[in-house]
Amino acid sequence: MLKAPTFAKRPAAAAGNAPPPAPAGGSAGPFAHPAVAAAGAAALFVAAGVVLISVVGDPHAGAPRVTMSLDGPKPAKSGAAALRPAIGPDGQPLAPTLGSLPPGQDVAMPGATDPLSAQIAAGAAADQPVGGQAVITLPQGASLGGGAPAPARPTVQPLQPAPIAGVSTMGPSGPLPIIGKDGKTPFQAYARPFHDNGRPKVALIVGGLGLNAAATRAAIERLPPDVTLSFVPYAEGLQGWIDLARADGHEVLLEIPMEPLDYPNNDPGPSTLMANAPKEETVKRLEWLLSRGAGYFGVTNYLGGRFVTVDSAMTSFTAALKARGLGFIDDGSAAHRGMTGLPRASADAVVDEQLSQDQIDRQLLALEATASKTGQALGAGFAYPVTINEVVRWAQTLAGHGYQLAPASALARK
Repeated sequence: MLKAPTFAKRPAAAAGNAPPPAPAGGSAGPFAHPAVAAAGAAALFVAAGVVLISVVGDPHAGAPRVTMSLDGPKPAKSGAAALRPAIGPDGQPLAPTLGSLPPGQDVAMPGATDPLSAQIAAGAAADQPVGGQAVITLPQGASLGGGAPAPARPTVQPLQPAPIAGVSTMGPSGPLPIIGKDGKTPFQAYARPFHDNGRPKVALIVGGLGLNAAATRAAIERLPPDVTLSFVPYAEGLQGWIDLARADGHEVLLEIPMEPLDYPNNDPGPSTLMANAPKEETVKRLEWLLSRGAGYFGVTNYLGGRFVTVDSAMTSFTAALKARGLGFIDDGSAAHRGMTGLPRASADAVVDEQLSQDQIDRQLLALEATASKTGQALGAGFAYPVTINEVVRWAQTLAGHGYQLAPASALARK
């Protein structure tokens, strides 16, 4: 995504030595008046610049230049006319894609306004127009908007907008996934299609999304579409984020908070699944979490060091997921549990337990080594800037190393 250029004020010219006073009784000369002196100096400076350019040439000659108007934006249309969604062949509105939005258009998501948009909105509300123009000289070979020597992400195929008919129903608190009458499961409906080329598969889940708008946008927009994204159920505007992720090709998991070993010192939230809760309470809390949105093919754990060790708790959890046709992919903490009857996978490593480029790179290379031995490997991480940067770079080299990047659902097995 093209970032808005940053403008810095030019530093004021440093004051020079004061001119000596004019001789008493004599003429002060034409440059004694400050305004005249400044004008004369400016004229000399311009003349010198013209002579210099005529001799050595314009150092920016041939570089692309962009003239940007700084006038305030025109008032946006209100209501549905502000952003008209594309209409599909069935007459239903299509989910917005990142590439289809006009410049500057944001998707309405409560609580997901980034600081820059908030500042712009505040300035507009205060009726503080900005006027004039800015001329930006880009580096040689760069461009803005049109051609692009800068590498762009390949065009991706959007995933079908959620909810998909037949695999969801309206529950007391919102939509709930169900197995369709034809036997189709939400796992099958919402997983990203994958075409196996026979190479060892490496998958990655990036989570913690939905709470920080900038981090969530960066993950959706920058990470390859085969990277699976997981979202926090407490996020405001969760369905909007899921829609945006699927429109950019990412399959989605929903994070389920589970009781950690150090609860209540570490409290994952009011709907945390508790290890010693009755089955009815576990199912009730799980269904509330699942009703936060639609479009996920399965769930993943958030914490849960204690929950996953209690057989009765995991039995209730597993049965509820199986009945709704969902998969369960954990961060490695439940790798010892088979949980037959539903699609399962466990991460081989959390790639960013140590937040440094070198350590993340080592973990990503370790996933490749695991895939070489077993045919597949799964990693998990969070949407830290350093994680996103390293995963983007690493993913570009994966095919050259003899591997294929796969969505997490492609590694899940019953």
